[in-house]
Amino acid sequence: MTIFLTWLHILAAVSWIGGMIFLSLVVVPVIRKPPLAQQRAVLFPIVARRFRLVAWSAMLLLLVTGPILAARRGISLINPTTWPTVFAIKLILVGVLFGLTAAHDLALGPRVAEIMKRPEQERSASDLLLLRWSPWVARSSLLLALAVLFSAASLARS
Repeated sequence: MTIFLTWLHILAAVSWIGGMIFLSLVVVPVIRKPPLAQQRAVLFPIVARRFRLVAWSAMLLLLVTGPILAARRGISLINPTTWPTVFAIKLILVGVLFGLTAAHDLALGPRVAEIMKRPEQERSASDLLLLRWSPWVARSSLLLALAVLFSAASLARS
């Protein structure tokens, strides 16, 4: 059972992180250039909504399998003072990542999609600022996810 739960945990992490890498290294560069640049405001929200289902399903699976796997390793979830340092770091990173993902998916992403539908001349200065900085939230999420992956590898080897 532990091997199956570990496999599910890794599958969820790979699906989520791999999807983030695919979006940032493949989808975004492709839709920024002709012939798809004109359809970017339509295409990206469709792709993002589709990936959101994958990401949130993966997050749910991680939230279910993670505590079970920790308990099977003898890590008491109710007594943080006994946690290995790398485990505590991983959980902090996961918490920040989940929070950032929720903020991005539930607030920032929909707002950006709404702004992108309007003609450029109708966008306010705050809209332009949001459009300029919003990709950094996704990039930060990817970096955090990679840090979680590194901490997971460290935990597995400790």
